[in-house]
Amino acid sequence: MNLTRRIMLAGGTALGLNPARAAGQATISVDASRTIGSIAPDYMGLGYEISSVAIPGLLSAKNTPYVGLVKALGPRGVIRIGGNTSDFSTYAANGSPVSSPKGTVVTEANLTELRGFLDALDWKLIWGLNLGGDKLDNAVEEARAVTRIFGDRLIALEVGNEPDLFGRAGHRPADYNYDAWRRDFLRYKAAVRAALPGARFAGPDLAASADWMTRFAKDEGGDIALLTAHHYVTGQDKPDATHATLLAQDKKFIGSLATFREAAKAAGKPWRMVETNSFYGGGKDGVSNSYAAALWVLDYLLVLARYGCAGVNMETGVNHLGKISYYTPIGDDLKGNYSAAPEYYGLKAFSQLPKGELLGVETQTGGLNLTAHAVKKGRELCVAVINKDAAGSDAAIRVGEYTRGRVLRLTGPAPEARDGVLLGGMPVAANGAWSGAKYEPVRVVNGTATLHVPPASAALVWLS
Repeated sequence: MNLTRRIMLAGGTALGLNPARAAGQATISVDASRTIGSIAPDYMGLGYEISSVAIPGLLSAKNTPYVGLVKALGPRGVIRIGGNTSDFSTYAANGSPVSSPKGTVVTEANLTELRGFLDALDWKLIWGLNLGGDKLDNAVEEARAVTRIFGDRLIALEVGNEPDLFGRAGHRPADYNYDAWRRDFLRYKAAVRAALPGARFAGPDLAASADWMTRFAKDEGGDIALLTAHHYVTGQDKPDATHATLLAQDKKFIGSLATFREAAKAAGKPWRMVETNSFYGGGKDGVSNSYAAALWVLDYLLVLARYGCAGVNMETGVNHLGKISYYTPIGDDLKGNYSAAPEYYGLKAFSQLPKGELLGVETQTGGLNLTAHAVKKGRELCVAVINKDAAGSDAAIRVGEYTRGRVLRLTGPAPEARDGVLLGGMPVAANGAWSGAKYEPVRVVNGTATLHVPPASAALVWLS
């Protein structure tokens, strides 16, 4: 038994998986006649606490390595600024910037620097206004500045971060509910629109109450740019904040995704997951920053797309506690040194997929924790096979008329590994550079592609 296999078996035992199983057989059937979703060109996104904006030089066009890491995730994308710190923040055009969990001050210079960052990326922006502090005049002043500085890069303004938790967070009385929030939303919208008649809004930016999406879509669907939500698998301090939980299928959340999809359809507006990652509270050391997160996020982004999600903003960098989150895809030592964290590799793998239609897929796995997704754009077909099991699998992919294939692999030493993650056998450099990736040929006979997918790995299979 080679070293890699011994590591995988030991890791599987530690994760509560079943390493004793022999390699399985998966059959993946792609139905090119059935479209179940799509991946928009600007699907990729990152999310930041507003406190990050107040760190001079971070989200800046002059921060070349950081720009490189973000830009390497796609030519188009969306940055969302908000988070818990936004409901404790103040805008002071000519003030001094302060990055603090409950006292952030953002200035015009900070906004101008962020505009240069977005220009360097050619990405767009969603901006959250402070509702928690209920400083309406300051929020209007901030909305004016954001609209003027970002222009057509601004997609929409949000009013409050996770307002369905305001009663619990102390921003409002314990009985604060959707009706109370909507009154606040309408008050803010009216004040902002009085100053900026063309202002666009998004919401409800919910954390847990999926029914808020349905109600907001019905009440405001004709007058918003998009619907927004947040999601984390569990809390970093919860007993289930484990590798096993991260690698398992998050079935309990599927009902909420279906609710979001139907609400968006009813309103005729897109919905976006504007804040999300593994475990809320900044993630869990050894789990959120492990290779397991790369496998999780690749599958997760594709699952969201299947439920009509128009884009995803992975929470990044400094969290609401003023620390760098364990789940951040971009490592940051706060001294100007950056890196591609394990989760980044899952995002990078996703970025390689064509931005096109998601096709129907039927997968028989024989009990293995393996998923598959198919994306087609024109004649290009890519099947993502994600094996989160401790056992390997031989995969037969039924693709019909295609006759040739090649595969790009996402690999790591073990699910709990913090280093050694590779895409196409190559690492991502600290400035986002990634070159020399190795593609393997895939055998295709009578419309079926066959390949082996090792334990805890993913394969992106292109057919032509």
